[in-house]
Amino acid sequence: MQRGISTLLATSAVSALALVACRSEQSGARSDSAADSAASTTASAAATPNVVTVHATNYKFTAPSEVPPGWTTIRLVNDGPGFHHAQLVRLDSGKTFADLEQALRRPGPPPRWIVPAGGPNAPDPKSESNATVELQPGNYALLCFVDIPEGFPHVTKGMSHALTVKAPSGATPVSRTSPSAPEADVVMTLRDYSFQLSKSLTAGRHTFEVHTDAPQPHEVELIRLEPGKTAEDMLGWFEKMQGPPPGHGMGGVSSLAPGGTAYFTADLAPGNYMLICFAPDAKDGKPHFVHGMVQTIQVT
Repeated sequence: MQRGISTLLATSAVSALALVACRSEQSGARSDSAADSAASTTASAAATPNVVTVHATNYKFTAPSEVPPGWTTIRLVNDGPGFHHAQLVRLDSGKTFADLEQALRRPGPPPRWIVPAGGPNAPDPKSESNATVELQPGNYALLCFVDIPEGFPHVTKGMSHALTVKAPSGATPVSRTSPSAPEADVVMTLRDYSFQLSKSLTAGRHTFEVHTDAPQPHEVELIRLEPGKTAEDMLGWFEKMQGPPPGHGMGGVSSLAPGGTAYFTADLAPGNYMLICFAPDAKDGKPHFVHGMVQTIQVT
């Protein structure tokens, strides 16, 4: 579904695009932000992650521009008619969103200060997904690299959003527990080029701890396959997008840097599911599923 940071920055066509005019609008997010703020206050006091809601449409994100640090659940609501995800990137070395926009205009490999930091992967249209990540103070961005059905990454149409992580203005230290990571019941390890699960999956609600144990970024997209359909059917549908889809996007975690950890929660019904990584390979730029990073699992 997405080509990833290295492919995008290596494409000369991207260098001609100006993303400044396409920043996400903030209007319409106030009710979600207020609810998230209240939820975050309660959650923080209970040592659970903060909550931030992000709405995705064609081709913009509506989300807060500033969030507090700590473990944070990003709830992605896909309001659009197609697939979208929210690739979170951290901007190191004091770089800003304006620096990111400049980098996206230039061909060549991505600067080292653009660090893939997870984020919720693509749910079905009119559905939602989630990912929990630890946010350190600094500058971040949400980007959408999904490239179906048009064949171009949505970020090239302006689907990007600046995010600053800092303590609220005027905040003073209080004696309460900081947000902590979720309690996972399944560990998923991403390697070159495989998924390793700590146990077999049963029907019900599961929280996955996703860890990248590889020298390059990886992601996981979880897809529920229709009865009788296979991973090959789903890959074929991505190519042509003809007829009803043989599977349904349930989210997962967007690209994580080596050594990175994030979490996501999903409700699983009995049946067959597909795990896939669309991240581009560091050596040849091909998506990792081409190198075999696609796997069918059964939920009993």
